[in-house]
Amino acid sequence: MIVNPGPPVATVRSLRSVSLLVPDPQAAIDFYTGSWGLSAVDQGDDVAWLRGTGEEHHILHLGHHEENALGRIVFAVATRREVDDAARALEALGVPIIHEPGPLDDAAGGYGVQFVDPEGRLIELSADRYAVTAQDANGREAIPRKIAHVVLNTVDIDAACAFYTEVLGMRISDWSEHQMAFLRCNSDHHVIAFNQAPWTSVNHVAYEMPTVDHFMRGIGKLKQTGVSPEWGPGRHGPGDNTFSYFTDPAGLVCEYTSEVAQIDEDSWLCRVWKRTPELSDQWGTAGPPTEKIRRHMAGIPDSGHLARLSTTA
Repeated sequence: MIVNPGPPVATVRSLRSVSLLVPDPQAAIDFYTGSWGLSAVDQGDDVAWLRGTGEEHHILHLGHHEENALGRIVFAVATRREVDDAARALEALGVPIIHEPGPLDDAAGGYGVQFVDPEGRLIELSADRYAVTAQDANGREAIPRKIAHVVLNTVDIDAACAFYTEVLGMRISDWSEHQMAFLRCNSDHHVIAFNQAPWTSVNHVAYEMPTVDHFMRGIGKLKQTGVSPEWGPGRHGPGDNTFSYFTDPAGLVCEYTSEVAQIDEDSWLCRVWKRTPELSDQWGTAGPPTEKIRRHMAGIPDSGHLARLSTTA
């Protein structure tokens, strides 16, 4: 376990994007730019950068790998100096640095540092990435605005939480017993969550819709194209956010969500929620998650970025 006895290495401001690696990127690109509602800002052979309606250049990157895997998770910091300072602090802690602080070879440009967390996930802290003009969220078209959160399966939830709080400065908003932990870096209840599991993998990626109306319209649009919810719609207890879960062509779980709880740092008290049906879904509309969606959320073991590098070297 990497423990930081000093202050966090950086002030993480937001979750920018997630990269997913799949055996058939084109099928995934067609799904996410089709009924899911994202648009391509850049695309090549077996790779694409997809945006929502927010200010981020892209929120989803899709690439190729023989098996489903997490490519990387990108967090925003404010300045290049913060990137440089974070890199020095990470190196002092013995965290493996994959990309030294500098210009990023990415469609979104920017300046950043990339490193791996204790379970081998590639994490990026970046500043000065290309921005785009946010689209009007008052329209009625159901398009995701941003990545709301990513949930990760972990073999050691306590070690994962220690790294992301002590090293990256996130705060634990709530626990779902000792099974899930919800972490924030801004006023959103959580931008990342960890689920205790037998192996490391992606559990699901959630996309924020501007309102509950957009959330329901998005579900309706998907149903009209033959894509039905695997679980939902409903409203969770921890985070108080709406949910509806689907699976993409690779079998990865994607979620529409809205109205995540907003945190007042001066008054919020972390709570341990019981894992009961009425707290899993406050509306009582979704029913229990099916074995199928549980299987997809479990995913397959992800050996991590360093292991992938060694197989391609």
